[in-house]
Amino acid sequence: MAKHNKWSKVKRLKAVTDARKGKVFSRLSREITIAAKAGGGDPEGNARLRTLVLKAREANMPADNVDRAIKKGTGELPGVTYEEITYEGYGPGGVAVLVECLTDNRNRAASDVRTAFSRNGGSMADPGSVSYLFNRKGVVIVSKTAGVTEDDILNAVLEAGAEEVNDLGDSFEVTSETSDVVAVRSALQDAGIDYEAADIAFVPTMEVPIDEDQARRVFRVIDALEDSDDVQDVYANYSVSDDVMEKLG
Repeated sequence: MAKHNKWSKVKRLKAVTDARKGKVFSRLSREITIAAKAGGGDPEGNARLRTLVLKAREANMPADNVDRAIKKGTGELPGVTYEEITYEGYGPGGVAVLVECLTDNRNRAASDVRTAFSRNGGSMADPGSVSYLFNRKGVVIVSKTAGVTEDDILNAVLEAGAEEVNDLGDSFEVTSETSDVVAVRSALQDAGIDYEAADIAFVPTMEVPIDEDQARRVFRVIDALEDSDDVQDVYANYSVSDDVMEKLG
């Protein structure tokens, strides 16, 4: 039975949530500011910033917003100082959860994350408790379309630095080192293959299969975490069958 990849499933849920709550631009702005502060404001010389600028374009974020976020990071414009924090925890069924935050108030972020876990059947964990179960990777999702096969994608992306192409059922997942994600997406475009999403993400090295009840509770934890304005991304190493996903709608 086909299994849903955790990154793509969580990111899809997140995209819907962000669009509904109008958070996507503010979250992208914060990420762009942090990237520009860390590596400079030139996307050509800052791979992380270049990836985020492309992501912002795909989200139809106004160019002025992108420019302001970059200038806040480089100090050309005044702005809030954000801190990057990663929290770790467990969801129902022993699912490992990583929570990436960008915040101007560490105490508020920690309180929000702790509350989201504790009120929904999860628990916070000490640093290093679950992070070793994930690797930072570039991830590109390609929807299955007529005429595009796994071999087509492999031929297009191997020389660009892709490591794996995984069949997710309704789409393909292409993984690479984080520094190669822009090259991979460009290779797909050059081959005339459209991609659905591209990002740098934590990909689980092992997965925990969960049933319908556990899945419902894990998603409840993720939704609660996503409700915090300080939370940028949530990653979890659950594995759910197509049948369970259909039952959960």
